[in-house]
Amino acid sequence: MAAAAAASSLVRRAAAAGAASRGLLLARAFASGVGAGGGGEKAKRVLVPVAAGTEPVEAATTADVLNRAGARVTVATAHPSGDDGLVVQAAYGVKLVADGCVADLQGESFDLIALPGGMPGSVGLRDCKALEKMVKTHAENGGLYGAICAAPAVTLAYWGMLKGLKATCYPLFMEKFTAEVIPVDSRVVVDRNAVTSQGPGTAIEFALALVEKLYGKEKMEEVAGPLVLVPVANGSEEIEAFNLIDVLRRAGANVIVASVEEKLQIVTRRHKFNLIADMMLDEATEMQFDLIVMPGGLQGAQKFASTKKLVDLLKKQAESNKPYGAICASPAHVLQPHGLLKGKKATAFPPMSHLLTDQSACEHRVVVDGNLITSRAPGTATEFTLAIVEKLFGRDKAVSIAKELIFM
Repeated sequence: MAAAAAASSLVRRAAAAGAASRGLLLARAFASGVGAGGGGEKAKRVLVPVAAGTEPVEAATTADVLNRAGARVTVATAHPSGDDGLVVQAAYGVKLVADGCVADLQGESFDLIALPGGMPGSVGLRDCKALEKMVKTHAENGGLYGAICAAPAVTLAYWGMLKGLKATCYPLFMEKFTAEVIPVDSRVVVDRNAVTSQGPGTAIEFALALVEKLYGKEKMEEVAGPLVLVPVANGSEEIEAFNLIDVLRRAGANVIVASVEEKLQIVTRRHKFNLIADMMLDEATEMQFDLIVMPGGLQGAQKFASTKKLVDLLKKQAESNKPYGAICASPAHVLQPHGLLKGKKATAFPPMSHLLTDQSACEHRVVVDGNLITSRAPGTATEFTLAIVEKLFGRDKAVSIAKELIFM
């Protein structure tokens, strides 16, 4: 899904760098006049308060995903509007434009109040007396509320709103939970009407959990889109990796970028870009994917091939008859040696295609054989990703994305 782009740590860093160079990056929530049920049904109302230092990925993702579900989202600054009006200086140099002020919303009712984290943003939310009163009244009336990152510990727990509840937060803030809170080391925790989550990398899951609480599982699955795993490693080919992440998110897939290295940051093959993954592969092994697809780059492919947990995920994917794919060096160096091309036609980077047992399709730029999709090199990366879009969403969506990219 497009919201997934907002949630990735890679995009967060890029947005920060862009804001620093351009001076201002504006991000607004969207207001939807019709509810998820259609037919003029009144939309559910959601409040996302922000403050100086708020984590922009968490605020934007929460607002965007809930808007996509059909909610009418209001982003409100916890500080009175000053000389900058409704512009809020969020973290990483990103500036958010709020829809209004919390102080002006007293007496209005919401179906959900969701607090993004970040520091000192969570402190700014905590110290806003109008927001504290609003959230407490909302909770006393049985309303749904949530918080992510530092906000569960710094804000909700400080207000006494997690007493006797299971909750999670950014790992470094777990010790700040009061004694009345039952801490849980989990990406998202739902306990009664409180939903908490760990940080920017879990922002999509947090927002989808809120959608499920508001609208039900069917709507949540509709909004989420297919779940795709793109593993990355030092030496991964950047053109191929970026094509997969960008194009699949444009199409509406929920793309999880997972590092197979010892840390989230990896260095790409040719231009040595620093790419920040959404999570470590260990976290991704707990999830079930609609597609697993690998970029190439010889060094990266060799790391994939030696990563048992990734190979096990790929084998499970193939055995479950779910789509999987690879481009460039990865078909020859990952799929072939682990028996994942058995009985399948495939292609690979030309100097490596001799490693494939069946070389009958090696001259093709993209090869689709059942649930296996393979391709040759950076120059075929867009065709490769569009073939995956067609596999996941159908030809009409693939043609639409191709036209958006001026590919056709």
